[in-house]
Amino acid sequence: MATRDLQLNSGMRCAKYMLIIVSFMFALTAVLLIMVGTTIQTIYGDFSVFIDGHFSSPPTLLIAIGFILIAVAALGAYGAMRESVMVINLYGVCLFLVFILEVSAAIAAFVNEGQVRDMLQRTMNQALAEYNNDDLVKDAVDYMQIGLECCGVLSPDDWNQYMNATIEADEIEVPQSCCIELSPEIYADNMVKCVTTFSYGCLPKMKYIVSQSAMLIATGAATVAVVQFLGVLCAFMLAKTLRRNKSIREARRWQLQQSLGVLISGGKMAPPVNSPMTGYHQLEKNEFATTEPYTYMPNSPSVN
Repeated sequence: MATRDLQLNSGMRCAKYMLIIVSFMFALTAVLLIMVGTTIQTIYGDFSVFIDGHFSSPPTLLIAIGFILIAVAALGAYGAMRESVMVINLYGVCLFLVFILEVSAAIAAFVNEGQVRDMLQRTMNQALAEYNNDDLVKDAVDYMQIGLECCGVLSPDDWNQYMNATIEADEIEVPQSCCIELSPEIYADNMVKCVTTFSYGCLPKMKYIVSQSAMLIATGAATVAVVQFLGVLCAFMLAKTLRRNKSIREARRWQLQQSLGVLISGGKMAPPVNSPMTGYHQLEKNEFATTEPYTYMPNSPSVN
């Protein structure tokens, strides 16, 4: 009996500590999701003029999933410490809901990745057209061209239809952010001439950045979702194990009480029925009267 109880307690401890470790790993995963989502959200913010608003939804959802997952991991650790089957089942349900959110984020990111080139080509051409009319767009285009060391959408020639003048008939006017080296000569209207310009357009580099960011969200969310689903199965299995072990432990405790003849009442042990402490002695079968009962008569002597 002692060996069985020891094995049962060991199984309970193993299931409890396993769930605590799994919850801790999910908490670390949640921190990584928050970091990835925040980084990609920052990248999209730097190029917000060229990126449609719905592209920000997957990283925002990833950040929200991270914070929710931290709370769910804390719930799982609490349920394991308390050995509460109900809390652990609730933990498994919450993990499944987080799994659905992660699958949604992965699908949205995969869909966005296929729309990157068309979106960037449209928004970048619009930005070049509004370059001289909108200071916000001008700053965004200059930031892109200087940071990525590029010029125009596909090439510097793209500026030909958007700039107002040319320095010479066979040359193209470009913003200073396209220039690698400027000429010391100053032309009319304080214009300067680029000795050398960036020879490649910005579209390929922008496409690489946005596509890789979308793919990082998609693959990261999908990978975590797979692990999350395994965590859901693990949580329900551990809850089942805890329920079974607690049932076995209670059954053995009840059997032990029955074998000792102890009645549990209000958490205190009551003395046996025939104990002198109760002042009551239960008669055996052979102690019951078998003769005729006594009858009282008026002339019977009385005791005074």
